Amino acid sequence: MPEVMQKYFESKRESVSLARKFTTATLMAWGLDGAADDIQLCVSELATNALIHGTEPGIGFLVRLTVEDDDFVLLEVHDSRRDGHRPQVRHPKPSDASGRGLLIVQELADGWGICDRQPSGKIVWLRFKAVAVREAAC
Repeated sequence: MPEVMQKYFESKRESVSLARKFTTATLMAWGLDGAADDIQLCVSELATNALIHGTEPGIGFLVRLTVEDDDFVLLEVHDSRRDGHRPQVRHPKPSDASGRGLLIVQELADGWGICDRQPSGKIVWLRFKAVAVREAAC
């Protein structure tokens, strides 16, 4: 049976940092901090997108982490936007100040996608090969 941890974050800027800390602590508790840097960066991107583009006023977002039976970590960010907006991977110009988030996510994750959430909103999910940090042999 997969292990699951999830946490709801309020609709405020500090929540991105809190989501990153939650993710790191969860991965460390599971002994999977070998993939933590990539997953931290991705949760930051997805949490930021949820705050800016995916949440209704006053409604935050949910981060869920699951260790799947096939040795993958599933990261999900659930938002609440009702208009059916779907993020798109963009290929910004070098001079653009933003727009690289999903491009970064696509490069770091072993798989990703978007699905509808009921009654409203969406779930952006990413899969990462689980990497355990093992103690060095003496």
